[in-house]
Amino acid sequence: MPLKVVMMGTGTFAIPAFQALLDSEHEVLGLYTQPDRTGRGHHRHKNPMKELALEHNIPVFQPPKINTPESLEELEQLQADVYLVAAYGQILSQKLLDLPRCGAFNLHASLLPYYRGAAPILYAIRAGETRTGVSVFRIERTLDSGPIAGMVETEIGSKETTGQLQDRLADLAAPLAMQLLTDIEAGTLVETPQNHEEATFAPTLDKQVGSIDWSQTAQQIACHVRAMQPWPSPFSFLQHPGQDPLRLQILDVDPLTAEQTEALSCEIDPGQAAPGTVVFANPKRVVVSTGQGLLEINQIQPQGKRAMQVSDFLCGRKIHPGDLFGEPAA
Repeated sequence: MPLKVVMMGTGTFAIPAFQALLDSEHEVLGLYTQPDRTGRGHHRHKNPMKELALEHNIPVFQPPKINTPESLEELEQLQADVYLVAAYGQILSQKLLDLPRCGAFNLHASLLPYYRGAAPILYAIRAGETRTGVSVFRIERTLDSGPIAGMVETEIGSKETTGQLQDRLADLAAPLAMQLLTDIEAGTLVETPQNHEEATFAPTLDKQVGSIDWSQTAQQIACHVRAMQPWPSPFSFLQHPGQDPLRLQILDVDPLTAEQTEALSCEIDPGQAAPGTVVFANPKRVVVSTGQGLLEINQIQPQGKRAMQVSDFLCGRKIHPGDLFGEPAA
């Protein structure tokens, strides 16, 4: 017998699962999503989850706080069998979790118990992980700690950014969500407790964390650059004597192998250069020292301009050996 489902989601990660739910035999009672946000010029940011719901004549609820008595009463009246949650953005109270007949389940973009929290994809890439996935688990009051009801794994591409990987994981989450509902409907759901001793955490970050720490290894910086896209963006300041520091987003880099380093005719000895120092530059290439190894910068974006290859940037502004990337002195 088809289930009566309430969807809770706001971010784009939730879209494929919501679309799959809408295309299924199950009855979608409503969408709970965050209130509309107003940006500069009083323009409302689009909420694609809300738009998708309205296209299918699904009631949309946008309470600023979902755990109020009014919202709980509203949810109780819907009499849902299941709450399906993905990138919603609010913590659910125990009173709320007790309402649906079969429980509330969350789609989370990591292989739990690893990377519990708001930014699992970013943290996984920044840590240099080569595999990740999506977990669906029964929601408990403790953060992302409930028993696992399903999981799918995938490799992380060597050049994949947080945004690119999120899109792939969102697509993997959709069939996982549908299998969850099938198992609940058939009474065959198996839930496996998490090993809490293995838990790691991925809390919300602030914008400044995008700044590149050149004292890290070249490989760590390459992971940082991928992890910080599309937000909060990996950046650094290019400093040349007599010129104001120039803020640049660093969008694509490659650590150099020992053979590549050996073949490079550096004007500055990489072994003696401070981290962040440009050790090689010509009209097409820029190579920078790090805490360990050399890093070639391939793509950058000057503030207020489009992303471009380094060779295009060098047509307008030169970078010299000895120039420094890093935070300007206060």
